[in-house]
Amino acid sequence: MPEFNYETDVSVRFQDLDVAGHVNNAVYVTYLEEARVDYLREVLGVDGVEELSAVVAHTEIDYQKPVRDDSQVTIALRTRELGTSSIPMEYEVRAGDEVVATAETVMVTVDYETGETRPMPESWREQIEAFEGH
Repeated sequence: MPEFNYETDVSVRFQDLDVAGHVNNAVYVTYLEEARVDYLREVLGVDGVEELSAVVAHTEIDYQKPVRDDSQVTIALRTRELGTSSIPMEYEVRAGDEVVATAETVMVTVDYETGETRPMPESWREQIEAFEGH
């Protein structure tokens, strides 16, 4: 399995914490989103959802350890084999030196007018594969 070529730091905000003092499980989805948006901006040069024309079709998270009120977490991200219209991504959520969660998402390129999937632009495929070393 290839290493993670992309990492970004996400601040843990007070509002992210639940009554037990650790990051609420639902907030992890937001952390993944922040990392994914940063990745797409860097790798594809897209700067907004209008340019992206893709949606998240699948999210899966496995929690290993709770994150307490650390000042930040690091999200490592990599893509797997790209489909015709899908961009599968794998994540590690890290607090300090520990992996506290792993996750997967699949984005699908869509035509916003029809709501139907559409093939991924070839330029995206080329840019992602070049960045990832596929």
